[in-house]
Amino acid sequence: MLDNKNRYLQIAFNYDLSMALRILSSIPSHPRIFIEAGTPFIKLEGMRGINAIRNRWSGFIVADLKTCDGAIGEVQMVRSAGASAATALGNSPKEALNLFIETCSNLGMVSMIDMLGVEDPLTSLRQLRKPPDVVVLHKGRDEESTYGKVIQYKHVNRIRSKFSCLISAAGGVTVREARSAVFNGANIVVANLVQPGDPWAGIKTSDDIEEMVHKFLTTIA
Repeated sequence: MLDNKNRYLQIAFNYDLSMALRILSSIPSHPRIFIEAGTPFIKLEGMRGINAIRNRWSGFIVADLKTCDGAIGEVQMVRSAGASAATALGNSPKEALNLFIETCSNLGMVSMIDMLGVEDPLTSLRQLRKPPDVVVLHKGRDEESTYGKVIQYKHVNRIRSKFSCLISAAGGVTVREARSAVFNGANIVVANLVQPGDPWAGIKTSDDIEEMVHKFLTTIA
């Protein structure tokens, strides 16, 4: 479903549905653009929110569940709501991760394992029956203000030496960081939409969204 020769931009919505629907109209339809229903968005809007995005966006949709248990049911829920991919946390029990990957595969979805808080992603991957489609190297929102905290690109070659997963880079991604991400081997860069006044890095909702999306796509091409 995903081509490891391409570079993809994943745009994450972490606020409410009204903002998501307003911003979606400014995002051009493009095969290299993913729309993410972020974890805060899903907690606020639920499956109704994912379904509303699906009604406005015909392309690829990521449900950032960060599943840690109950994998079968959670994947089935977001699939029914219209998601193309889902995420699970890499420090979850191996049983949950195996069920997550298997269920995504059975339903024709892309499985993404988020390595937020995982010291060594390769250790997490080695315990699994089969690898996920995507490994997410993630610096969390609460970590963005920590001096010297960076996305751990040092793991890219280590993962690729053992598995054929695509690599996604998330956390504080600006155009400059997106350039660094693809230079270091990432296939997917995740840019958060951020309201003015909030402390996180990403695409400001007050920006010219279409222009910013074009800048990201040009940068990672």
